[in-house]
Amino acid sequence: MNLGLIGAGLVMGISAVGSGMGIAIAGQAVIGAWKKCYIANKPAPMTLLAFGGAPLTQTFYGYILGFLFMKDAAIQHPENGLLYLGIGIASGLAIAGSALAQGKAGAAGADATGETGKGFVNYMMIVGICETVAIFAMVLSMISL
Repeated sequence: MNLGLIGAGLVMGISAVGSGMGIAIAGQAVIGAWKKCYIANKPAPMTLLAFGGAPLTQTFYGYILGFLFMKDAAIQHPENGLLYLGIGIASGLAIAGSALAQGKAGAAGADATGETGKGFVNYMMIVGICETVAIFAMVLSMISL
């Protein structure tokens, strides 16, 4: 059994779970903001979709790390399987945590933008900072392979 291949699968799976949870958190706020707009007879801003969909990118980071980098490393160096398993779990959790944080920040941004119609770019910057954690986790894990 190649533990490194398990690590490659886990980084993808854990990242995807985080993305799903982050999307659910932000998506609920986006829907709520649209509802408030409809109640007030205001147009519902479609830009709020950016908040709802932002955590999806963490799934791609898990895929890139797991299947484009870790899989090959695990096949070439099965003796490092435990190391790759650890990297997969730790990186997957870091990427998933980023998606959760991004979902929460996106939820707040969607609510504020929907209510005031202002601040979209400011709120999106915070969402982007949350994204940076996932990118760092992915890149630093690639370097450690």
